[in-house]
Amino acid sequence: MSKYIISGGNKVEGRLDIRGAKNSVLPIMAASILNESENIIKNIPDISDVHVMIDILKSIGCKVEYNEYTLYIDSKNVNVNSVKEEYMKKLRSSIIVMGAMIGRFNNISISYPGGCSIGSRPIDLHLYALDKLGVKITEDRGYIYCNREYLVGNTINLTFPSVGATENAMLAAVKAKGITIINNAAREPEIEDLQNFLNLMGAKVSGAGTSCIQIEGVDKLHSVEHTIIPDRIAIGTYMIASAITGGYLQVDRVIKSHINPIVSRLEEAGCNIEYKGYGLELKAPNKILPIDIIKTSPHPGFPTDMQSQIMALLCLSEGTSIFHESIFENRFMHCGELSKMGANIIKITENICMVKGVNKLVGANVEASDLRGGASLILAGLAAEGTTAVTNISHVERGYEHIEKTLRSLGANINRI
Repeated sequence: MSKYIISGGNKVEGRLDIRGAKNSVLPIMAASILNESENIIKNIPDISDVHVMIDILKSIGCKVEYNEYTLYIDSKNVNVNSVKEEYMKKLRSSIIVMGAMIGRFNNISISYPGGCSIGSRPIDLHLYALDKLGVKITEDRGYIYCNREYLVGNTINLTFPSVGATENAMLAAVKAKGITIINNAAREPEIEDLQNFLNLMGAKVSGAGTSCIQIEGVDKLHSVEHTIIPDRIAIGTYMIASAITGGYLQVDRVIKSHINPIVSRLEEAGCNIEYKGYGLELKAPNKILPIDIIKTSPHPGFPTDMQSQIMALLCLSEGTSIFHESIFENRFMHCGELSKMGANIIKITENICMVKGVNKLVGANVEASDLRGGASLILAGLAAEGTTAVTNISHVERGYEHIEKTLRSLGANINRI
């Protein structure tokens, strides 16, 4: 099994140009099923999740090529209405193909998805949304069977602003008869990116970025070319890599409204951050300040996907910070591994913990249990005294494009072996 070997102490600094958002590209790849035509999607990160989704699309009949960070997807000859368990179990986000496939076929079957073990993440809201559009759903032996005569627009009232349920509802509603309204929709930037992609292929979607999305069904879609938005979570992770090592970082491309929830918290921790042109500059703090409480919440709140990374930073703060994880119930699995490195973390409840800053972290052998938790261990290793070995790195490779190469280009001493 591969692992990252990190010798701490080097500053992470320089210029960063990040590729497209993992959480945007996967639903957009699924959306390519709908137009029965050619799709050119640019700024694609070279991550394992993308390659699994490529395999899924090929398995149902799409022609897919990936060259120079551009995807070419031809969905004209999609002729398989089921996705095998071997693909679905590799990728939690694979559930997003459900909405697109039921928009294309009268009946489909898919296995329950896999992915990181950060919580149960039930798909009841996904199924509720499809049911409201006229899809009859049955479940048997780990498979979901969806059948419909035709899709009919309806009002979908989500009890929680689930990103995945919002995306599946959007994808299924694009070719439904009439108008669909999604209330309490997720507001994440990746939802806006999906809307833009769908509209470029001829859909009529509005309201993404707000809590109410409206979709007017259309009969026909056409070919499309689109560029994925920058990955705000990857950008935030590298910003913390620079902050935790006392560095200076220039980021070439950011979308201010997307990154603001992360920037505001890093400023509270003492970072000096300025937006310049289409990018930003970060100067690490002279001393890392604690943050009274960080509570994760749907956008525009602080993203759950950044909770573990900022915890690594605050392990070295001069004070006490409280973390309240409100999205996933198992997202503190990195705490025990950070403690092996000398962090002082006290778990108060299943979703609340206290981090008391320490003077230093020390290298240790640690294991990544999920994507973002693995990133936090790398960040801690960059600042730790001695050598850190991070194992089970397949989780990290799901969402970060060659993270060791990017960090090395910014001065870190990290190798993948």
